[in-house]
Amino acid sequence: MKVTVSSKGQILLPAPMRKRDHIVPGQQFDLQRLESGQYLLQRQPVVDNVGVVDWLLSCPSANWFQQLHSESTGC
Repeated sequence: MKVTVSSKGQILLPAPMRKRDHIVPGQQFDLQRLESGQYLLQRQPVVDNVGVVDWLLSCPSANWFQQLHSESTGC
């Protein structure tokens, strides 16, 4: 597919490609220059449980999260 670089240096991934590869806003990619005029764009892996800590810290009631005793952590 042919794409155009915008005046801000942005490249738009066409909707059919985004849909086919399940690319959603906010996903991050690595861009590598292979040689003059050739580039490799690779989607970074999605980390499991992204935002869980923020979600737990935003809990509206105090003392909602209770630490569990664990022999492996010594807590």
